[in-house]
Amino acid sequence: MNKIAEQTQWVDALGQAELVRSGAVSASELLEGAIERIAEINPKLNAVNITWFDHAREIASAIDAQQNPNLAQPFRGVPFILKDLSAAYAGQHMSNGNIALKNANYIAPVSTELVNRFVAAGLVTLGRGNSPEFGSVPTTEPLAWGPTRNPYDLSRIAGGSSGGSAAAVAAGLVSIAHASDGGGSIRIPASCCGLVGLKVSQGRITAAPFGDETNLGVQNCVSRTVRDTAAMLDATCGPGIGDRMIAPAPIRSYLSEVGAPVEKLRIGILDHNPLGDTIDDDCAQGVHATAKLLESLGHHVELAWPKALEDTESSRRFSALWSTNMSVACEGVAAMLGRAVTIDDFELMNWTMAEFAKGMTATDYALAVNATTTYRRNIAQWWADGWDILVTPTLARIPLELGLIANDANEPMRSSKIAIDFVPFTPPFNTSGQPAISLPLHWTSSGLPIGIQFVAGYGREDVLIRLAAQLETARPWAHRKPSYAASL
Repeated sequence: MNKIAEQTQWVDALGQAELVRSGAVSASELLEGAIERIAEINPKLNAVNITWFDHAREIASAIDAQQNPNLAQPFRGVPFILKDLSAAYAGQHMSNGNIALKNANYIAPVSTELVNRFVAAGLVTLGRGNSPEFGSVPTTEPLAWGPTRNPYDLSRIAGGSSGGSAAAVAAGLVSIAHASDGGGSIRIPASCCGLVGLKVSQGRITAAPFGDETNLGVQNCVSRTVRDTAAMLDATCGPGIGDRMIAPAPIRSYLSEVGAPVEKLRIGILDHNPLGDTIDDDCAQGVHATAKLLESLGHHVELAWPKALEDTESSRRFSALWSTNMSVACEGVAAMLGRAVTIDDFELMNWTMAEFAKGMTATDYALAVNATTTYRRNIAQWWADGWDILVTPTLARIPLELGLIANDANEPMRSSKIAIDFVPFTPPFNTSGQPAISLPLHWTSSGLPIGIQFVAGYGREDVLIRLAAQLETARPWAHRKPSYAASL
């Protein structure tokens, strides 16, 4: 690995942008360093599944040639990858983790508004991070592209559905990467890979022109530092044309919250699975250690949580909504391919969910929407009653071994059942629309990261970022690097 590739591997995104801004390195040199790291490390991880290096070189060269550069661009010249899911980039391949789109070499005709904002921020996008088909499971093992491995233990998952992005950042291939979250898909891989993963409030970042910001999914990034996440949110937040849901605008920049004084917060701790199943001891221990840290920082901490989280029927009530979303995704593939689709075009679990939706009625769907409304209000009431933050494990288990969440012809929904046991803490806050962040505050004795989740009231990313920065200072994680990647 050349000198620049080595020297910039563990520099965060804002740090890399400063190197370009100061003239210490060029955007082209920074890009070639990322390309070299991908060539050397990615074959073992399978984190980056699609690349367009020549296109990225053109962008970097154009940045270097600018006579009057826009020095206000926060990420000018920083190498970047998009998640291979719903992040259309005009002229570039996207598969959504689907083998039919992969084989057809589907090329996006236009870019999403979010991708345009990434470009405007100065990022140099060089490819995509691997994703499970339609992001439907919390592991990145699509039949189309094969499994992404965790840089901290190659036998374990990197999480999902933003697993490729997370593994790439954790291994130092790039410093920051696009991610999205419809049930935990930013927070889950952030936990598995020892990263910062912020799920924003619904309506905080536009889903234009194809998505609907009132749906469960939101988009943002995974990074190694709180300041990178904050700066990325500044660069991408805000509504688009025709948005139906718009989060309240921040009073000041999110980056200015990093290092700002943190008020004494009233914090509730949830150290067990509210649905009654067990969690790994490491996950509970991580919450207990975090509670002690929060108390030492002057916050009021006690065992408390929204009782609505104990609703064991919530998953059943929402099944019409989730299965309909999968059916829509399958129809979307048909439109992108320009032909009818069959079972052979999809992974078995996803096809089964889509077929299940066809047996649902419009009334079933409306009842599911009503159920999410009731659930959202019941969850949010806890914050309205005076609480500031809820702390939970991000996951119920340490990173799983690869292959556990797999398609089973005899039991198509088996992988979904394993997934539900793995991720009881993240989906409720997609339904409630609240912001939540996973921070790498705990580690197993063998060196696996354990994410801790912090949830704030709707629209209060500012509180989360202030607290996250305080915790990053009190219990730093930047020194932690996967021995596998760092040794190459």
